[in-house]
Amino acid sequence: MVATQTRWQLAGDYFENCNCDVVCPCLFSPAPQMTAAPTQGACEVAFGFHINQGRYGDGTLDGLNVGLIGRTPGPMGEGNWSVALYLDERASEPQREALQAIFTGAAGGTMANLAPLIGTVLGAKVVPITWHKEGKRRSLEIPNIMHISVRGVPGLGGEAEILVSGAHPFAPEGLAMAVGEQGSTWEDYGMRWDNSGKNGHYAAINWSNG
Repeated sequence: MVATQTRWQLAGDYFENCNCDVVCPCLFSPAPQMTAAPTQGACEVAFGFHINQGRYGDGTLDGLNVGLIGRTPGPMGEGNWSVALYLDERASEPQREALQAIFTGAAGGTMANLAPLIGTVLGAKVVPITWHKEGKRRSLEIPNIMHISVRGVPGLGGEAEILVSGAHPFAPEGLAMAVGEQGSTWEDYGMRWDNSGKNGHYAAINWSNG
């Protein structure tokens, strides 16, 4: 077990693709955040993370990738989430332990605020993860498991990003609105999602537990 008092920080990029119609009422509705019902009843969301620069104690996390999925049977704020974590196979054992501690919330920081909502941990797997970022497109691929990709929705003139601040705990300073590309799927643990054409977001992230 990695000690929760270990100081850590990371800076990088994240994106997500859920099964809500654009735009996600969990974040954008007259009701308090995470209390509105997802547009499909249940929320099925996949996340991709890339760490440009990170440290956990004296160890580096630079260049590593993480995948995460979550499913809620109703409004996200009501809890009972089922989650699964995917850790970069290029990481050393100490790095894997650090990533698992950070992204499950055990080491404090952003994910610790969501940890009480988790009801079932489906598992944590060490897998090859490929990350791509180009312009307004983000993608993450885990062979035979996850192929998620989003593209920013067109803003003014068809080119500008549509940016929103104060909307998401992962990036409260701002995130871009996006949509899942065709073939944006996840299949594991006896479930399969196809979130093509569904809601997405992406943003730079800067997390720490200090």
